Amino acid sequence: MLPHEFFKLMSDETRIRTLLWVSANESVCVNSLVEALGESQPKVSRHLAMLRQAGVLKDTRKGQHVFYSLAEGLPGWLYRTLKGLEQSNCLQSAYQLNFNELVPPSK
Repeated sequence: MLPHEFFKLMSDETRIRTLLWVSANESVCVNSLVEALGESQPKVSRHLAMLRQAGVLKDTRKGQHVFYSLAEGLPGWLYRTLKGLEQSNCLQSAYQLNFNELVPPSK
């Protein structure tokens, strides 16, 4: 993935919030993302599909649940960008993601 493709993908607030939450956790199920983000299940699923199709996320089915995690082999610049955004206090407040207060979803 080229930088301009990644930043175009990140032009939506829901995708940014989704990707940051997945990046902060090893593996996240759709239901946990819906609860953590306060969005509807169809909306979260639609954005997860876009991130998966772009090769940023991978999905794993466990019974009736689908878990998402960062795709393996992401370019170093992309991984570093995600981790930098994840650690940014201004983004945590702007996108209402407080990784210290939210309880990671159970696997």
